[in-house]
Amino acid sequence: MAFTKKNEEAVSPVIGVILMVAITVILAAVIAAFVFGMAGNISKTKVVAATAQRVDGNTIRITYMGGQDSAGLEIIGFTVNDTCNAGTVGTAGTTYPIGNSTTLTTACSTAPGKNHVVGVGTWSDGTNQVIVDQTL
Repeated sequence: MAFTKKNEEAVSPVIGVILMVAITVILAAVIAAFVFGMAGNISKTKVVAATAQRVDGNTIRITYMGGQDSAGLEIIGFTVNDTCNAGTVGTAGTTYPIGNSTTLTTACSTAPGKNHVVGVGTWSDGTNQVIVDQTL
């Protein structure tokens, strides 16, 4: 009975070469992203909080809770059900006060549980960000 020895030496070098090529391609993609400026347009997210609650059929109360980036917040604009402008609170050029509770009486509301309320904050540096997105 003759025993034959299989030659399996090529398995490890082939896997090693594939891993080296993959690492090289990934490094080239990362370097290209920085060279061509693809990573330079990322903006910082503002950290603030607000709550929304239904008072009655046509009234929604928004309370601004503040946050790390509250110093520059000037205006919060609200829409209900994505199409109806429910109003804007705050004044450009002044800081919106923390703990301020605003009651919006609007004809935009429908039955409870079916109103999508969105509040978009505007900061003194011109940036806008959604700070309330809630279904009431």
